[in-house]
Order: sequence, then structure tokens, then C-alpha cells
Amino acid sequence: MGQRQIDYSDGTTGMSGILVTPDSGRPVPGVLVAHDWTGRNDFALNVATQLAELGYAAFAMDMYGNAQTADTVEGKAALMAPLKENRGLLMQRVNAAFNTMIDQPEVDRGRTGAVGFCFGGLVVLDLARSGASVGGVVSFHGFLDAPEQALCKPITAQVLALHGYQDPMVPPAVLPVFEAEMANAGVDFQLHIYGRAVHAFTNPHANDPSFGTVYDDVTRNRAFRTMQGFFADLFG
Repeated sequence: MGQRQIDYSDGTTGMSGILVTPDSGRPVPGVLVAHDWTGRNDFALNVATQLAELGYAAFAMDMYGNAQTADTVEGKAALMAPLKENRGLLMQRVNAAFNTMIDQPEVDRGRTGAVGFCFGGLVVLDLARSGASVGGVVSFHGFLDAPEQALCKPITAQVLALHGYQDPMVPPAVLPVFEAEMANAGVDFQLHIYGRAVHAFTNPHANDPSFGTVYDDVTRNRAFRTMQGFFADLFG
């Protein structure tokens, strides 16, 4: 397995991602990994490594620039807010990462996907909403709200959203709105609901019941198996 840092940019902002690849000797499907609000942390890199073990070239992207991360709620919110409040900038930045990934020789640019967690779930959904040529995106306990209509282009990607029904940050009332958005846009989408799960159910490092984030091993494994099946179907 190989791993290398790739420096790229979004305008004047320098970004730093990590590409993890299997020892295939040929181009393989590429999967973009969008981090949570912490920044490009060990969790994102671990996901990229797991995807490489499945045979994919996985690019742990950098949404904040210069591989910034934060440890406190206040610090994470300060990093995320400028992008969550400016969805045009968010789309621009994730497309910079996606275009960097597909330019790598290890990546089969005709077979691509993206996965994201929490804030990163919104990031990969907005990648699809931007009209990017990504084949399929997977949102794990992500924010589901759409940006202003003027930013949205026809979605050609398949979409899989994996969501905890008891998520206090994305409550059940949001789900029909998301479903209607996808259906009205003619998207090939799936929404999987895990009845006992709350926010951040895949990430043991984010476990904080008082904040509404609880890791759940059973739900995490179910969700990852669903993701694997999604990509197996997508990439053939």
C-alpha cells in the first residue's frame, strides 16, 4: 500500500491532502474522503486506508487549507462556519480536491466516488449538487440541507445517505425535505435510517453524549457494509 501527500490549491489557499493507494500497478477507482468539522485528521486518514484496502485510491482531502485542525468545539466551529455559510465557496473547494484526485496517475478518472462524515457529508452532497462528474457519493451522518437553488446543477451522481434517526443536529423533519430534493431532481438516491443512532455514530473519537454525538459499533459496521455494497455496484 502506498501513501503520499499531495499539495494543491483553491485560488490563493494552499491545501494538503493524502492519497492512499493499493499496490495494484494500474489505475483503480478513486474515492474522495471529506473530513468532519475537525479537519483532515487521523479518522479521515484511517477511512482512506480502509478504502485502499478495498482496492480503491482514496484521497483524504483538506477543506480548511494548510491541513488545519481544531480540538475544541469553538475552534472546529470557527473553521467550518465560513464554508457552511458560503456554499459556493464550499463547492469550489471540494471540486478543487476532486479535480486533484482524478489527475493522479493511480486513479481511474472514469470511476470515482466520495465519502464524507458529518460536515464532510454535506461536502460530498454539495460535490454532487455542483454537477461534478463524480459517479457516486456517500454521506455518513451528514448535514442534508441544500444550498440556494442558483448554486445547484443537475446531479449525475448516485447518492447514498446513511443517517441516525435520533440525530439532534439533523432531526427527522429534515428527511422528507431531502427526499423531495433528490426525487424532484431525478437522482438515483438511497436514504438509510438507523433507528437508535444519533450524530457521529461512526467515529469513536467524537463520542460525547452530552453534545449529541455517540459512537455505535453495530451501526458503524452496518453503515460501512452498505457503503461497500454501494461502491461495488457503482464500480462493477
